[in-house]
Amino acid sequence: MHTLNLGILAHVDAGKTSLTERLLHAAGVIDTVGSVDDGSTQTDTLALERQRGITIKSAVVSFPVDGVTVNLIDTPGHPDFIAEVERVLGVLDGAVLVVSAVEGVQAQTRILMRALRRLRIPTLVFVNKTDRAGARHEGVLAEIAERLSPAVVAMGAPEYLGTRRAGTRQFTEADPAFVTALTDLLTTHDDDLLAAWAEDGEHIPYGLLRTALAAQTRQALVHPVYVGSAATGAGIAELTAGITRLLPVTGQDPGGPASGTVFKVERGPAGEKIAYARMFSGTVRTRERVRLRGDGDEEPREGKISAITVFDGGTDVRGPSLPAGRIGRLRGLHAVRTGDRIGEPAGAPAGAHFAPPTLETVVTPLRREDSGALHLALGQLAEQDPLIGVRTDAVRQEVSLSLYGEVQKEVIQATLADEYGIDVGFRETTTICLERPAGTGAAVEFIDKEPNPFLATVGLRVDPAEFGSGVEFRREVELGSMPFSLMRAVEDTVLETLAQGIHGWRVTDCTVTMTHSGYWPRQSHAHAVFDKSMSSTAGDFRNLTPLVLMDALRRAGTTVYEPMHRFRAEIPADAFGPLVPALARLRAVPGAPVTHGRVCVLEGEVPAARVHELQQLLPGLTRGEGVLETAFEHYRPVEGAVPHRSRTDNDPLNRKEYLLRTLRRVGAGGGNQA
Repeated sequence: MHTLNLGILAHVDAGKTSLTERLLHAAGVIDTVGSVDDGSTQTDTLALERQRGITIKSAVVSFPVDGVTVNLIDTPGHPDFIAEVERVLGVLDGAVLVVSAVEGVQAQTRILMRALRRLRIPTLVFVNKTDRAGARHEGVLAEIAERLSPAVVAMGAPEYLGTRRAGTRQFTEADPAFVTALTDLLTTHDDDLLAAWAEDGEHIPYGLLRTALAAQTRQALVHPVYVGSAATGAGIAELTAGITRLLPVTGQDPGGPASGTVFKVERGPAGEKIAYARMFSGTVRTRERVRLRGDGDEEPREGKISAITVFDGGTDVRGPSLPAGRIGRLRGLHAVRTGDRIGEPAGAPAGAHFAPPTLETVVTPLRREDSGALHLALGQLAEQDPLIGVRTDAVRQEVSLSLYGEVQKEVIQATLADEYGIDVGFRETTTICLERPAGTGAAVEFIDKEPNPFLATVGLRVDPAEFGSGVEFRREVELGSMPFSLMRAVEDTVLETLAQGIHGWRVTDCTVTMTHSGYWPRQSHAHAVFDKSMSSTAGDFRNLTPLVLMDALRRAGTTVYEPMHRFRAEIPADAFGPLVPALARLRAVPGAPVTHGRVCVLEGEVPAARVHELQQLLPGLTRGEGVLETAFEHYRPVEGAVPHRSRTDNDPLNRKEYLLRTLRRVGAGGGNQA
């Protein structure tokens, strides 16, 4: 069976969901094309999606085309829901990137294309809304070549552009300009084709060009551009043909070792978990036990599949198995999490394709009695979206969430109210910073020596590492110098403790080395049971490690970094003067302006914390004519007052309070247990 797992991606409002509807209609899956405005589309099934007219959760629908089963995944276009797109990218065979003929290439379009090119996902571009007033063709093609990829070729041209009569004329070998453009593009990536062109007197058979176009598209070297209108159906037949002829349609071996990826988890009516999975090889079956492993998991989890539904013919049907190449829903996997790999891993774990959330807010229940239910509900939402970083402050009885933007906050609020019956409020959104060690620091505490109250010796050294390298744990002590469980307790605690540095932010880009270790072996009184007061346990090491690590980190010192966004503003040339002082107030760093006639293009960097303010200021400073694009770029050292974040742990920076809280907890728990 030949399958194609296809993603539809776009900036919000480019017509992505409308295109999905039109493709389903063309395939005969639905009789009537749904409307985003009316809330009648196949893939936007959430009440919130229908109310807002935007896609919030990725959705899957399947349809047959020319003997190929296309599993189409409609993804969110709003940047606040980029995490949904993040998870989908890993299961795609190909993609269609939608660009509006009116608005052209937008901020999210560029972010998506960068990810698609980085992952080498074969991609077609569809210029939509050619029937709308203000639609452009040559200008949008120039934007695509300049701002998305120069390796593009137009496969057709619109007719009656900007009217309801808008149609599409597909280019053929009878179009000399098209053949020339195709030849110029394809010979850039194919030396054999270039040699054939040189030998044949600047002529290559059109059939050979089409074959090379398909090959290079499947290698993500070139990106054919189609034009049309999802609203009227113009250009849809040509796009559908391009999907099956130019994107990688392959048969898969269902008899190999089972290997798949869970890209989405949702809850059923009874609260049960439903996992959306794509199988890359092998087959999983009902009542079969499967292994699940997420990034960072040392040991796999297991689960038993109780039911399987496979997407087919516009719906999902109950089946006994999910074979390679297909996408389906798996029930019964109680321990499953978004991002889990099923069975044998297919290659290395996928890294992050987009920037992490840079905003944070505290969520509070409006009714105090809902506190417990809120913690449970947020835990379930975090299972579905791992980038919702839930931080619980037991001291202040507060819960913080990581976010991409204000719209995401509103959606979480509505979801908690509609699905869980919990009304919540939010505090002001703040920026999430990072800490990096400024130098090297070391500390050690020895067993049975003041002021160490724990039966453990731990020595740690913190060294700065390269930007973007994360955290690495090393040992300068022999692995056999004490039991592995105690070594592991130190390593795990180091990683947990670095979630909050000297100023309360996550510490990254460092190497932590264990320089000293020591323990008391298991001892007992004569003719008596094990005496934990005479023997070291993992608890001793877990309790001592934060004190030693934070002491070492304090000696190393840390620098706080804030997230920065790159901005691109297109403004009237005469608005440049008033905009400059506003940018200075926002601590933005603009580059040199580039003027094209009456339009000025200004690029630069602005702190993530001030992006929303810049978005609000721009219309007033440019008479409503300014267009702003922003996207996360990097982290830079904070200038001026260093921001602090309140701690949610037992605060190992305050030794007295830490020992009081820790020893009280140990005593309440019945002692230092491993």
